[in-house]
Amino acid sequence: MDELTIHDDGSGTLKYAINLSSSRVKVNSILALDSLDGKKVPSIDEIKAKVLLFKKTLTLQNGISAVNVSENYTDFIFKFECNFTNIDLLQEGLRKSFSIISNDNKISESEFSWLSWDSKVLKRSIPSIATEKLQRITENDLALLKTGTYTSITRFDRPVVRFENPLSKLSKDKKALMLRTDTYSLKEKQSLLENTIYLFSN
Repeated sequence: MDELTIHDDGSGTLKYAINLSSSRVKVNSILALDSLDGKKVPSIDEIKAKVLLFKKTLTLQNGISAVNVSENYTDFIFKFECNFTNIDLLQEGLRKSFSIISNDNKISESEFSWLSWDSKVLKRSIPSIATEKLQRITENDLALLKTGTYTSITRFDRPVVRFENPLSKLSKDKKALMLRTDTYSLKEKQSLLENTIYLFSN
């Protein structure tokens, strides 16, 4: 789930949550392995260290503040939140942070470009780095995808005039949009979460 709030001045808040509680038995079985598909499986301590590094790194990025990460290693529920001064600095801060924790300096701006905002129109998509990971999900895990859901919420200070994704649901005050799909459908068609949202002019 992601929740994006954008204010009229371009600043805002990003919230992101991953809930793997329904798959915790499988997650625990994977964590008990030394490797999976030829890749080393990290320990809980290694995961915690990566999360801490991500938080520290993102906090240092220009235009990013109030970084908070919540970790639950019993039910495997993770929540992330940060404030940003503008969309471009948010995307660049996330790109730099993921580059550092993944030891991959080749992560490009295009891989973390999924938002475009000009004070009147917001365009949303899915980062290519996320779509690539979705495509690598094995056949054995497809059943789990069919039981999972993904929800995307976008909030504004002003009412929405119109939007292009027909799956969107507009709130009563017309200042928030919600998109929801199952994760299997999202893997098959990443464009399900794409949207162009038009706001009333100031």
